[in-house]
Amino acid sequence: MALDKDVFAGGVAVVTGAGSGIGAGLARRAGALGMTVVVTDINEAAAAETVAAIKAAGGKAEAEKVDVSIPEELDRLAELVFARHGEVRLLINNAGIETVGYTWEVPTARWEAALNINLHGVIHGVRAFVPRIIASGQEAWIGNLSSVGAFGQMPAQTAYIVTKHAVQAFSECLYLEMELKKLPIHVSAIIPGMMRTNIFNAEGGEGEPANASGHRRAMFEMMRDYGMDLDEGCRLFLEQMAENRFWVHSQPEMSEQALGSRIRFMQEQTPPVMPDIARQIAAD
Repeated sequence: MALDKDVFAGGVAVVTGAGSGIGAGLARRAGALGMTVVVTDINEAAAAETVAAIKAAGGKAEAEKVDVSIPEELDRLAELVFARHGEVRLLINNAGIETVGYTWEVPTARWEAALNINLHGVIHGVRAFVPRIIASGQEAWIGNLSSVGAFGQMPAQTAYIVTKHAVQAFSECLYLEMELKKLPIHVSAIIPGMMRTNIFNAEGGEGEPANASGHRRAMFEMMRDYGMDLDEGCRLFLEQMAENRFWVHSQPEMSEQALGSRIRFMQEQTPPVMPDIARQIAAD
């Protein structure tokens, strides 16, 4: 039997980037488990929609507009949440953007946005919340959004892949820091495989090169046609977090394939291998 309701019910959850995609799915699931969910997003209207969905299902939630690329915004959020609720049982550092384009063609502003949202948003989410969690003396769970992309390479998605490699490494070190300090804070690397989200929306990313549209469209269609149901994946994520697992997967077989390829790549020290999907996109 899943432990998630026993572990999380009645606690406070904070989810960044919860106006859409995996963040929204995790927020809805936390609400269904009986948590009070603080739904944060830079898009205030999107956050309000997630809150409305949670409340319509009988849950408790509130929305906060937060730009995770600004460290002070995460400090403000942590102060607000602890002043209002006194504790955080579940912190999900989810906010992220996909960026498509060759490394030298992605504009400076888009590179900075990818790094500040995907990586620094996770780092400063932890930095802002953990001291307050420690001071509360309560057990807590932290999930950082990694990716199967954290174990491989993908041309023209370099900005995203770089941030996910870094989030994975950060989460591994954070796990060991909690162990070293003997803190009751459980760290998980959440590793989505292919899930049906709008991260490759047809409109494209603001500031991306114009020639990124074909790659983005192909990835969007592949996720739409073959991706895992979002709510099912988010249910699995929180079930595994409740079991205090570090490795948290939506599709373990996909993760195993990516990890196996990474292990061989490092053992054999071959040049990077072009993914089949990259060749297909380039040929279109």
